[in-house]
Amino acid sequence: MKGSNFRILKHLKMNLLRSLRTPGLRGALHYTETRTITSGTLHIKDPLNFWCGGRVNLKDVKTKSEPVYEPATGRVLCQLQACGAADVDAAVGSASAAFTVWSKLAGMERAKVMLEAARLIEKRREEIAEIEVVNNGKSITEARLDVDSARLCIEYFAAQATTLSGQHVQLPGGSFAYTRREPLGVCVGIGAWNYPFQIVAWKSAPAIACGNSMVFKPSPVTPVTAVLLAEIYSQAGAPEGLFNVVQGGQETGSLLCHHPSVAKISFTGSVPTGKKIMEMASRGVKPVTLELGGKSPLIIFEDSDLENAVRGALMANFLSQGQVCSNGTRVFVQSSILPQFLKEVVRRTKAIQIGDPLLDETRMGALVSKPHLEKVLAYVKQAKKEGARVLCGGEPFIPADSKLKAGYYMTPCVLDGCTDDMTCVREEIFGPVMSVLSFDTEDEVLRRANDSALGLAAGVFTKDVKRAHRVIENLQAGSCFINNYNITPVEVPFGGYKASGIGRENGQVTIEFYSQLKTVVVEMGDVDSLF
Repeated sequence: MKGSNFRILKHLKMNLLRSLRTPGLRGALHYTETRTITSGTLHIKDPLNFWCGGRVNLKDVKTKSEPVYEPATGRVLCQLQACGAADVDAAVGSASAAFTVWSKLAGMERAKVMLEAARLIEKRREEIAEIEVVNNGKSITEARLDVDSARLCIEYFAAQATTLSGQHVQLPGGSFAYTRREPLGVCVGIGAWNYPFQIVAWKSAPAIACGNSMVFKPSPVTPVTAVLLAEIYSQAGAPEGLFNVVQGGQETGSLLCHHPSVAKISFTGSVPTGKKIMEMASRGVKPVTLELGGKSPLIIFEDSDLENAVRGALMANFLSQGQVCSNGTRVFVQSSILPQFLKEVVRRTKAIQIGDPLLDETRMGALVSKPHLEKVLAYVKQAKKEGARVLCGGEPFIPADSKLKAGYYMTPCVLDGCTDDMTCVREEIFGPVMSVLSFDTEDEVLRRANDSALGLAAGVFTKDVKRAHRVIENLQAGSCFINNYNITPVEVPFGGYKASGIGRENGQVTIEFYSQLKTVVVEMGDVDSLF
């Protein structure tokens, strides 16, 4: 998913983070030991599955439990047990029952529940953000913005719920036709680990606004906060079963995709997994929304405001430790300003504060898992083998705090001397690695920027207004930015071209992906028959 709207940063007050010793957090996780911001003593005991209006303890589980880790410390947070066929069936059954009630409500009635859910999220903002950090590893500053994005999304689609309508068409002789926009049924959401709470809101809000119910499967790497949203919807007055959470990996996801009572699937994740989901959905002729990977170009022309271009490049590469699908990781810089750009971007990259993600001053936390950290470091090693120059970073990082020494940290990396055929330029690294390439002409950089099977996002920095719009028009990407990057307000659609996905999230257009049109023709005269 996605970079948070960092305009909110201007309104944040940087306060020292309190420890996790609040009654609200204790109630949410039922832990027995307190956890200070660096002590790593938080314990999650509640079951992480949710249907029929409450958390569910799985019975007769045959699969082995899988550990869930805290990226900042490397310690085990809890054990995750995957849902089997009976569990998935129970969750879908719960959603089906809720759909019969929810789909009959007026848009104003649905909006009332959604607005109350948004109010509860705002009330619990700090708690949710802290839990997100503990399970994901991103900085607390970013996590707060993600919670804000989730709340704003629910508020936005609450408003959309009140405006759902069809069309009236006048026909000859006083006859007429009209269309009805109706819900699909039980929708499945499958989330990614980089924006756990934001993604679950982005998928559930338009679904329930249209009158659907949902079964959501988080990533098994970050399973914790989706259950918080399930509880919040329930507390807000949603019917039992409107929003359900099933935990598990590939097998659980397959069960959901093949379930005969599921009407639609929305997935955020990798291209290979997205293709498999699309194939499974095709067997039931089920519509899909796919928000997949990216290897997005960021083009910086010589007439750019260099200060803003550097800021944009940093935002395009290092949000959430670089674990953002829309990141502009192919940074094309016009050759005349390349030395100045590299000098400044390296200086600022070296100054990024890495460490405990629960501290306000931290700007880069831990990568999500040890295997993922090793994968990203391997990409840097491969880039060096292929001739790229490491100007800074790209190495494991061990914080001074002994409690964090087993965490999954690395230094943000800037690669120079990159060419279009290098692995670091062709493949999505999904880590804090910026690949810088030089170019000379507009036509050249457009050709090179579009030379990718992916097309999620793109950006351009220039003071020439005509050039800006001309370049954007010719870039093959679904989400584009001029003189900024990774700005994703919920009012505008987000999604990609080519192998980066199908459908859109956010914006009014998303209503079309969670509803279906029924056409009704009304004859006011006699039937004109040929027989």
